[in-house]
Amino acid sequence: MTIIPDISDNSPAEGDLQIYNTLLQLWQAENPIKTIKLQFLLASNAGLLGFLSLQNDNLTLLATGGVVLNIIWLLSIGRTSLFQKAWKNKLNDIAQRHPDDARFQVLDITSAEKRAPAWLRVIGGVSSRYYLLGTPAGLAVAWLAIAMTRL
Repeated sequence: MTIIPDISDNSPAEGDLQIYNTLLQLWQAENPIKTIKLQFLLASNAGLLGFLSLQNDNLTLLATGGVVLNIIWLLSIGRTSLFQKAWKNKLNDIAQRHPDDARFQVLDITSAEKRAPAWLRVIGGVSSRYYLLGTPAGLAVAWLAIAMTRL
C-alpha cells in the first residue's frame, strides 16, 4: 500500500493537497489510539488498586508491577503522541506553502475557538499531552512511593 500518492501528473497545489489529505488521515488516526491507551491505563491502575486493597503481603511486588506498567504506558502513549505531532508538523509545513488556499487551513481553528464559551475554552484548552503523559508518569511515581514504603 502506498501512503503518499503519485503526484506526477498534478499541479504543485493539487499534489500538495493529496499529500495533505493523506497526512490529515494519519494525524486523525492517532486520536482514538491515544484515547484507548489512556482508558486502558486508567482501567489497569484501577485493577491494581483493587488488588492492592486485598493484599497484605507482596505489596512491594504489586507496586513494582504498577511502576513498570505505567512506565510502559508512558512510553507507548509518548510514541503515539510523537507520531501525531510529526504528522501535524508536516501538515503545517504544507499549509504554510499555501496560506491563501482554504483547503490547507482546515486545522487552523483559532478564530472558531475564540467563539466558544469561555468555560469550554478553559476546560478544553488543556493540551492533551499534559494528561496523556502526566497521568502515567504521576501514577508511576505513586506506585513507586507505595513500593518504597514497603521496603
